[in-house]
Amino acid sequence: MIAFSSADSALGELANEAHQKLRITAPGLVLVAMSSAVPVNATTPLPAGSRPIVVAQAMIPRTGMMDAQNPMPMKERYLKHFPQPARVGDLIGMPVLDLYSKTLGYVRKLISTPAAEIEFIVNYSQWWGWFGRPVAVPLEALGIEGGHLVSLDMSPSEYAAAPTWHDTGATPLPADATVRVALSCS
Repeated sequence: MIAFSSADSALGELANEAHQKLRITAPGLVLVAMSSAVPVNATTPLPAGSRPIVVAQAMIPRTGMMDAQNPMPMKERYLKHFPQPARVGDLIGMPVLDLYSKTLGYVRKLISTPAAEIEFIVNYSQWWGWFGRPVAVPLEALGIEGGHLVSLDMSPSEYAAAPTWHDTGATPLPADATVRVALSCS
């Protein structure tokens, strides 16, 4: 029988650790070697007579931002968001979110006022739209994004300050009617 001293077992553990480190860093060394083979200022040659394409992201503020510097009527902002036809029946029950994706409420119905304005009746609540009170929201203040509506031109504080809606001669729109809802563009 062969007996090992504690020094031999310590050396064996050190050798095992070194082997593990070497095995982990070997792929990293291969990547470094491959990347150093390519010059730092290497470029792909362009065909004669062509120009490179430069792509940049535009820094456009969201709707409602910078209104103090550049006031724009809500109707004009609505038209700049490419209103698209949407069926009223598909809009009923949709959640209404603020710009931070917090649920403000759910659409109960759409109405046409005596002044021929279209308004969404939203159950507004500070508790994720539950146990809300009905609030009239102008069509121009909302934008559609996927399966929900986004409140583009009404802040949560405006929903809280809005009066509770009471049916006073407004005509509810039928489920098969269509309205033009702005795109959210967020």
